Amino acid sequence: MAKKKKNIPEYGTVEINGTVYYRTRIQDADGKRVNLYATTCEELYEKQLDARRQIEEILFRRQHPTVAEYCEKWLLMQSAKVTAATLRGYTFAMKNHIIEPLGDMYMEEVTADDIRLALVPMSKKSEGMYNTVNMLIKCIFYSAERSQLITYNPCEGLSAKGGKAGKRKEALTDQQTEVLLDAVKGLPPYLFVMIGLYAGLRREEILALQWDCVFLDVPTPYISVQRAWRTEHNRPVISTVLKTKAAKRDIPIPKCLVECLREAKASSISDYVIADSTGEPLSYSQFQRVWQYVVVRSTKERTYYKYVNGQSIKYSVKPTLGMKQKNNPNIQYTIDFDVTPHQLRHTYITNLLYSGVDPKTVQYLAGHENSKTTMDIYAKVKYNKPEELFDVVNGAFQQVVS
Repeated sequence: MAKKKKNIPEYGTVEINGTVYYRTRIQDADGKRVNLYATTCEELYEKQLDARRQIEEILFRRQHPTVAEYCEKWLLMQSAKVTAATLRGYTFAMKNHIIEPLGDMYMEEVTADDIRLALVPMSKKSEGMYNTVNMLIKCIFYSAERSQLITYNPCEGLSAKGGKAGKRKEALTDQQTEVLLDAVKGLPPYLFVMIGLYAGLRREEILALQWDCVFLDVPTPYISVQRAWRTEHNRPVISTVLKTKAAKRDIPIPKCLVECLREAKASSISDYVIADSTGEPLSYSQFQRVWQYVVVRSTKERTYYKYVNGQSIKYSVKPTLGMKQKNNPNIQYTIDFDVTPHQLRHTYITNLLYSGVDPKTVQYLAGHENSKTTMDIYAKVKYNKPEELFDVVNGAFQQVVS
């Protein structure tokens, strides 16, 4: 059978640098006119066909993206709104928990069952990670729906509950607070711990705090939260972009913190309240080393590795309360409870609520944008002890009994 002859059109010519080329124009995927050149009509015809195939592929992909392609686009759109650290977290969660199980599917092909199956492995992860992935999946498909890329949203009715509940962080007791302060007195983390316990600042707010926002010589001493600390590639970045609008606040501080800050300011060589030896804000690794002063004084079990006959041997050590470290007798194990930087802030908020400060005032002092965050802590503080509710319950039902 004879091969079908191609109907090659006649093309115009143009001379460039002494050479004659055949030329045609096509409209690309963005609607722009693009010139194509070749030395023969046959070659230009093939170029034209190939360009049209590529344009059709691009247009098809735009209207029918895969999950992986749309995830990449969504992350690019978010890059102008969120911090670099948040974007890294989103990217990690998407790559490992959304793109891996769903990435090759077209957005309009994904069903509710596909999403539920993708979330099955997440049930073994932490509640926080499950919630993050769940939120990202919903954001992606709601965004695609608004852009009219899909007509059916498979996320409708998707439950937000899942993952393993983490251990709830309790506020430090007065005795634990005293033990912690005694353990780090005179050490690098002492000022950080004091600000966290008695001003309730977030870690990023403490590490960005400068002396121009600490007012000690006024009738009511206070700290003004104006900046936030973040790190990029382990380097500190200080900005005026806070976690929420509510994070910008003025916090009255008690006398114990006033005296602590006054003493620190007298010997400070930096604009920053907490700084490294050169007066610069701490990097992420520097802060970790500072917090290690707390960790090494706790009785928390530790895992070590040592080499025996060229092999790495793993072993665990559980320090005993009151003992001193063998390699450094100056370190004594005095902290027999878990403590994290965020726990200092949680203790501050809890103590305010215990002392009877109304939740709205606590919400302002804590810099909570959503009152639900404050009220959840309030409910745990006020309503989780039956002995404290005995009189309330009896009073409520006294008339019924009589």
